[in-house]
Amino acid sequence: MIEHLPALQVVIPLICAPLCMLVRYRDWSWIVALFGSWACLVISWLLLQQVMDAGVISYHMGNWAPPLGIEYRIDFVNAFVLLIVSAIGAVVTPYARESVRAEFGTNRIYMFYTAYMLCLCGLLGVTITGDAFNLFVFLEISSLSSYVLIAMGKDRRALTASYQYLVLGTIGATFIVIGIGLLYAETGTLNMADLAKRLADEPVSRTVGAAFGFLVVGISLKLALFPLHLWLPNAYTYAPSVVSAFLAATATKVAVYVLLRFLFTIFNVKLSFGVMPLDTILLVLAVIAMFAASAVAIFQTNLKRMLAYSSIAQIGYMVLGISFANINGLASGIIHLFNHALIKGGMFLALGCIFYRIASVNINDMAGMGRRMPWTMGAFVIGGLGLIGVPLTVGFISKWYLVLGALERGWWFAAALVLLSSLLAVVYIWRVVEVAYLKPAPDDAPNIEDAPPAMLIPTWILIGASVYYGINTDLTVGVAKQAAQQLLGVGL
Repeated sequence: MIEHLPALQVVIPLICAPLCMLVRYRDWSWIVALFGSWACLVISWLLLQQVMDAGVISYHMGNWAPPLGIEYRIDFVNAFVLLIVSAIGAVVTPYARESVRAEFGTNRIYMFYTAYMLCLCGLLGVTITGDAFNLFVFLEISSLSSYVLIAMGKDRRALTASYQYLVLGTIGATFIVIGIGLLYAETGTLNMADLAKRLADEPVSRTVGAAFGFLVVGISLKLALFPLHLWLPNAYTYAPSVVSAFLAATATKVAVYVLLRFLFTIFNVKLSFGVMPLDTILLVLAVIAMFAASAVAIFQTNLKRMLAYSSIAQIGYMVLGISFANINGLASGIIHLFNHALIKGGMFLALGCIFYRIASVNINDMAGMGRRMPWTMGAFVIGGLGLIGVPLTVGFISKWYLVLGALERGWWFAAALVLLSSLLAVVYIWRVVEVAYLKPAPDDAPNIEDAPPAMLIPTWILIGASVYYGINTDLTVGVAKQAAQQLLGVGL
């Protein structure tokens, strides 16, 4: 069984999806989803341990040897991302039982869990596969199920948000498949390791240059890099609370991983940052995202929309680390994949707890919420401190290595911009703290209590982890640095 773990990582959620549709009695579909998500977490942890002990894992689907057959290839980079995605899925599923009932009702709830397991399967498949076309297929599985999940929001604007995401997501997917097709036309292979070898042995042609451009633009659309981010704010704002938390913590992170995989594994550093001047382009777009999105977040009254624009800014930090193309810079981007998943996932879950009680996430309805829902607001504030980058939180670790990467590259101005942009996060987090703790609740405000333990415990697991990994960085920094060395091909 151990040798088939790579296949089981995708097969289990893929089987659980139709089972959720077939098993419709009461909570049985939720139980199936709970089993599937926790099984994926166990498998991803075991795969990470195998990679740390024995190195790269190559699994041949159907015993067909690559490059003819489809290969699942696990190294430090995607083993770490597999752990992130499956851990978020395992924590969000217990939370979903109460949250989905409140926002979606019990009628046809099994459809929600079917789409949820398909989305998890797609994200894990994108991460684990070593075949470029297989990556596109899994990307579409996750995208199509995401459109359905977003459209399930109670607000009718969720349909518009889902449709907007569908249109832009389809454009991004089209760019990606065109890029993959051009690479196949040039090299005659779809296996990523084989692609990397053949591209390294050949001079850069116009076909490869065109493929590079299509792939970078398409992936940037999927990861919501400025200015290709327009689908994200509405999608996160009007989706059900549990969907906002899951997608914010996983979907864009997997897209960042795909960008890393193409830039550093398939095209290699020399092509991506030498022949193509991508470092300067990514630097400029990342800095604009950091400041513009944070500035827009300050003026939002809907807190889910505020966190959505904050996510665009945080994606800017990840892309900024990638633009440095050195070990500390890459490590900071990979660390922030993990750290931002914990912070933003926990903060969206906290907003879901508030919505569960007062059916609103508008800042004007938060007066006195610090006293009315102390555990929920405490989780939100600690997550906010992580976004700012306060010491003893994971956000500080991300920004520390980002600054080190900037200084290693000699871009001291980039280090200064990282610190300056953090001040904008102070402003939009302080707005919430001021209303929740310093303004009294209205006299006619109903008496409410904190969210149920089934929702609070998953929220605090993510927020607690964001503090724990801000103190103990052995796993995150250790794996991220090894992943960065592997991507850059140094120190191996």
